[in-house]
Amino acid sequence: MTHNHGHDHAAHGLPQSMDDLLELDAAVLQGYWTAALDWVREAAAPRSPARLLDLGAGTGTGALGLAERFPGATVTAVDVEHDALERLRGKAKERGLADRVRTVEADLDATWPDLGPLDLTWASMSLHHLADPGAALREALAVTRPGGMIAVAEFPEPLRFLPDDLGTGPAGFEDRVLGPVNAAHVEVMPTLGSAWAPRLADAGWNVTAERAFPIDLDPPAHPDAGRYAQVWFARLSHGFADRIEPGDRATLAALLDADGPHSLLHRADLHIRGTRIVTLARRD
Repeated sequence: MTHNHGHDHAAHGLPQSMDDLLELDAAVLQGYWTAALDWVREAAAPRSPARLLDLGAGTGTGALGLAERFPGATVTAVDVEHDALERLRGKAKERGLADRVRTVEADLDATWPDLGPLDLTWASMSLHHLADPGAALREALAVTRPGGMIAVAEFPEPLRFLPDDLGTGPAGFEDRVLGPVNAAHVEVMPTLGSAWAPRLADAGWNVTAERAFPIDLDPPAHPDAGRYAQVWFARLSHGFADRIEPGDRATLAALLDADGPHSLLHRADLHIRGTRIVTLARRD
């Protein structure tokens, strides 16, 4: 669920909306997205799922990827953000998928729309945004056909982009910034970074598999990797500058300065690394 998108702007007018971040994530981390969605397809294919749900679809990387992998299925993409769903609809039309991908604008913390019956649900980096993700998992279970599946993709900790020593201040900048910022995020999203297999089991799902997908791009090959890092750091720090030490705030400003010598947009030492975990479960 792409809550609190905001359409702020980073240094020198570069966008930092959540929609932009989602689009860059799909492009720069294409290898992860391909591997994760292929794994879900292999697990679900024997049952030939016909009705699919992308829960917190954002701009549609998961919804469109599923529609392409299950050519006989229809996909419902649910999100709270109108602009994200507009982007999704535009991409579906461009790819010839408009007749099989429908969008539903809904705040799942308020009302659960009529989405069933379902054969497969995909929830990528969305459940931690919900006030009560357990309730959402129970709602999804209730409208899933027996034998149907859910795939939850989340991350145990944020991605890393930078070397330990930037040469522009004390070593360990990324650790020092991520610590307080992550703590602040967990205050408002307490399930962020938690394990999802136990949560699925508590909601009544039968957990069948879990797989960690390592991300290790050194250097990242995609030409938008620097922009991805720039938008990531701009989003990560937005609203939490007071939790970062003054010296690190200055380093962050230098990294976000599109025209500066230390700009994230032009660094040759970016190394994108981290892990995303996909958990599969079935309704018995």
